[in-house]
Amino acid sequence: MADLLLGSQAILRFLTQTFGIGLAPVEQALEALEHGRTIASGAVSRYRWTILALGTGAQAAYSGVFLGIPVLGPVLRTEYALSLPEVGLVIAAVNVGSVVTLLPWGLLADRIGERFVLATGLMGASGGLVVAAFAPSFAVFVAAITVAGALGAGVNAASGRAVMGWFEERQRGFALGIRQTAVPLGGMAAALALPPIAAAWGLRGGLVALACGCFVAALAGLSGLREAPEIDEDLSDLAHPLKDARMWRLSIGSGLILGAQASILGFVVLFLHGERGLSTAEAGGILALIQLVGAALRILSGRWSDHVRARIAPLRQLALALAVSLVVTAALTEASLAMLLPALVAAGALSLSWNALSFTAAAELAGRARSGAALGFQQTALSVASTAAPPLFAAVVAASSWGVGFGLAALFPLAGLAVLRRLAI
Repeated sequence: MADLLLGSQAILRFLTQTFGIGLAPVEQALEALEHGRTIASGAVSRYRWTILALGTGAQAAYSGVFLGIPVLGPVLRTEYALSLPEVGLVIAAVNVGSVVTLLPWGLLADRIGERFVLATGLMGASGGLVVAAFAPSFAVFVAAITVAGALGAGVNAASGRAVMGWFEERQRGFALGIRQTAVPLGGMAAALALPPIAAAWGLRGGLVALACGCFVAALAGLSGLREAPEIDEDLSDLAHPLKDARMWRLSIGSGLILGAQASILGFVVLFLHGERGLSTAEAGGILALIQLVGAALRILSGRWSDHVRARIAPLRQLALALAVSLVVTAALTEASLAMLLPALVAAGALSLSWNALSFTAAAELAGRARSGAALGFQQTALSVASTAAPPLFAAVVAASSWGVGFGLAALFPLAGLAVLRRLAI
């Protein structure tokens, strides 16, 4: 264990130096926390950005897994001779395990803290990916991917809970917006890195690369994460968020909107490669651009929500814009690439733009002490949508056309908008 901690501290040192965060305030804060001393306000102010960097990095590593599998779609399809609906089932498999584990992980984070949950979950995900890389059969591959998703899911609540605890309400939307950029940034990294890796080393190489990312993030979190000070809330009823009707409305509405996101991001590489003639690398580049623009929109939407002091009103407006963009994309699926690609990038980026608002709203509804449970519950709803949407979208496309598929995907945010209509947060 001592060697493990030394290694993780070295990784933390590298990360903080790379991102320009001085080590002195980090080490000062960590030493004070370890010995139960009060941390100077300046050190806290600086250390919280390290917490944000670690949480964002951990989430990005896990996001690279469930967003990286679609990037590996062409090589996966060739490796196991899969149909398009079968590829949809593989994409969904990453989320199947998380449906079961997200809430327990969140409850555990509330009970024992986010450090153990984050590190243990990511290390387990890394192991599952290695097993998938060397799987002797397709059944073993799917089982290993499912387990990796179930174990890595702990990072969702743990990293969000950590960031919430170190940032006050007036900056929380912005901070969690940055943290939520981890999803598109992880997807962007996967979209850029995995095609050449898969071209050189096949499916096995891509999965091992994803496993290494999870393992490094686990070590960094183990070294650097600490519990935020001064939690005075009662922890006698950790499951309280599950009894709040507003939490159910928020989670269901968010899950419906996510159906559009899962449909676009899960199949954009296959669509552009198989139907519009782009190479896998070129299609991955478009996906990377979508992720980059989506990441920027997440930060802007978080700042916007801090400014207007509301989370749901901006979310509803973004959901409406997403629905419109999907209708436009559906109408342009057979048009020239010069017309199609801007519409597709806009729809994909908008599908990523709103998540930070829902995430922040869930945490604030429950309060920090129960934020792990709240985020676990909300993320479970999103995971259900991520599991159900890809096979459904693939089946619609297989039975009709890509245009019909994108057009029907526009119904997801409209349904979410209707559910969230009377929610005021």
